[in-house]
Amino acid sequence: MPPVLQGLLARQRGHLFPWVPVCLALGIGGYFALPVEPGAMALAATALAGLGALALGLRGPEGGRPLGLAAALVALGLLAAALRTASVAAPVLPFPYYGPIEGRVVLVDRSGADKPRITLDRVRLERVAEADLPRRVRLTLAGATAPPGVEPGRLVRLTGFLGPPQGPAEPGGFDFQRHAWFTGLGAIGYARAPPELLPGPPPQGLAMDRLRQHIADGLRARIGGDAGGFVAAIATNDVSGLSPAALAALRVANLAHVLSISGLHMALVTGFVFALLRYGLALVPPVALRLPVKKIAAVVALAVAAFYLRLSGMEVATTRSFLMISVVLGAVLLDRRAISLRSVAMSATLILLVTPEALVQASFQMSYAATVALIAGFGAAVRLWPGVWPPRGLAAPVLGLAAASLVAGLATAPFGLAYFGRMSSFGLLANLLAMPVMDLLLMPGLVMAALLAPLGLAGPVLWLLGLGARWVLAVAGWVAALPGASVHLAAPPAGTLGLLALGFLWLAIWQGRGRLAGLPVMALAALLWALADRPALLIADTGGLVGLATPQGRALSKPVGGFLAHAWLQADGDPAGVDAAAARPGFSGPRTARRFTLGATAGVVLTGKGAAAALPAACAEAGLVVLAARLAVPPPPGCRVIDTRLLRRTGALALWPAADGFRVVATRAVQGDRPWSRAGLRYPLRVPRLPPLPAAPDAGAQIAQLDRGAADQ
Repeated sequence: MPPVLQGLLARQRGHLFPWVPVCLALGIGGYFALPVEPGAMALAATALAGLGALALGLRGPEGGRPLGLAAALVALGLLAAALRTASVAAPVLPFPYYGPIEGRVVLVDRSGADKPRITLDRVRLERVAEADLPRRVRLTLAGATAPPGVEPGRLVRLTGFLGPPQGPAEPGGFDFQRHAWFTGLGAIGYARAPPELLPGPPPQGLAMDRLRQHIADGLRARIGGDAGGFVAAIATNDVSGLSPAALAALRVANLAHVLSISGLHMALVTGFVFALLRYGLALVPPVALRLPVKKIAAVVALAVAAFYLRLSGMEVATTRSFLMISVVLGAVLLDRRAISLRSVAMSATLILLVTPEALVQASFQMSYAATVALIAGFGAAVRLWPGVWPPRGLAAPVLGLAAASLVAGLATAPFGLAYFGRMSSFGLLANLLAMPVMDLLLMPGLVMAALLAPLGLAGPVLWLLGLGARWVLAVAGWVAALPGASVHLAAPPAGTLGLLALGFLWLAIWQGRGRLAGLPVMALAALLWALADRPALLIADTGGLVGLATPQGRALSKPVGGFLAHAWLQADGDPAGVDAAAARPGFSGPRTARRFTLGATAGVVLTGKGAAAALPAACAEAGLVVLAARLAVPPPPGCRVIDTRLLRRTGALALWPAADGFRVVATRAVQGDRPWSRAGLRYPLRVPRLPPLPAAPDAGAQIAQLDRGAADQ
């Protein structure tokens, strides 16, 4: 190893532990980026390479040991992700199903369209073999609310439609199939009639989930309106009681983070309990003189934190904060001082080893980005301005809150832009107005309400909680209504967000002036993001919806599509709704034959029952036809047709103008041949590779060329 590198690593001694989860994340990220699932031989070779690197890290030359351990951790991350993928494998419904559905309710929530939704396990489907039964299914229900009595643990029966989880809305988009794989969700669908409660024993298991729903229902009933839904959300992580308008305002105002139980909530609850017990016991001299009241308070606060974690549903952000608080309270019990970045690294390491898929989730990335930025930023402020930071005096709480909001907001902004297509312009203002109420009223009030509720004395506290919630919602509504409240940006190209995160972590963790090397890495990521090129044409995997890029924004062929259309617009950084996008110029003609122009090529989108019959007429006037039906006979010469047979193999398609016509990218090609993408298929998955689509018609039918690229499965 070069002496210069040895010297650099030597100067990092004592500060290398925070790199452990980073190395694990590199291995996990590499696994999820693979185009095909690694086989047994590849995993064995990775394990052997990891063992060799571990031996180098433990027994090799002292200067090279950190690199050996880092390589071993990268290999461990890849192996952990592969093992996790295999361990959660469960049947995925291989075909559309309509008929009776029986199961046990495990979750009651609301869909993105604000419809009640239930998740079932112990599923029974008529005429479906035991081997094909999904572990869990999720159904959206008709009606405004879930029927009475539908709660976790209840056995229900209903008639509905189920299908396998859908793939990404576009190449490189959010992979719902992967998300469903790791959550055990083998089918999704809807039911038009309410579920029927089956007779039998009382609710089976899921006592904590049932308690969570009862608490949420009770808070919503006692407080009422969006305020009740807000209090229920910060108490139980259940946001189903908030209206879509309130949720949208909270997101635009950068206050949605208060709904997800995370470090803020956990720290406030455990801190309040710890202080209440410690100082309360200290007021009793016989107890304070004979017992270690500080350690007693730490044990009780830890137990409360564990209960709060379980009650909240054990989301990633909540688990992370619980693990960090456990380290801090453990240090109190052992009379030691907790090191903040080490506690962050310990919690991230445990989460990544147990649930590696958390790495590719927005909640994990945003939670740790905010936490690392706060710790590193405040640590740097103490070193650079020892006489100024931390602030003192009456203005200290306001300055501290402003600095924390600014740092956390800047750290999470790229992730919010990447995943949600927007960033709040006035998040700092909203947090300054709302967070004191969260800190001083809402979270302590929840603890007091929990203590007083068994005595029937929680009424006044709940009234105060309602006032506090209404204040936060009013702030969110006011800020969201300000001109320019949101900044919108298109989604970054693949790998850009990872590059940005790596530069940020280098800047935060590396010691000395070498940390500044993270800045050009972040600048490169920003440049790649700025040069992102969105597809000129997007075609849904059903062929029924097409999105055309226009100077006014993406135009939709029809005002439908639900999640799909919203995903396209969000990835464009386009705040318009589906109806507004469908009203944009770009498409013309009747609903079943929408005409458009892509470059110099005329196109038609054929939908409806007569789509196949209308193909000859469409080919006579257009060079590209999107057919929402199966092509039964060869198209007319020179007509390029994209039909459902092709789309079934490729998934959604994205087209860009190219010198030789149009560059075509298939969702399946980007998604790869992975367990979650092939799940539910009764035949081997062959990932398609599509050739460019010529701009000018040939003598032959180009559909044959596309079919050769997407080999029959």
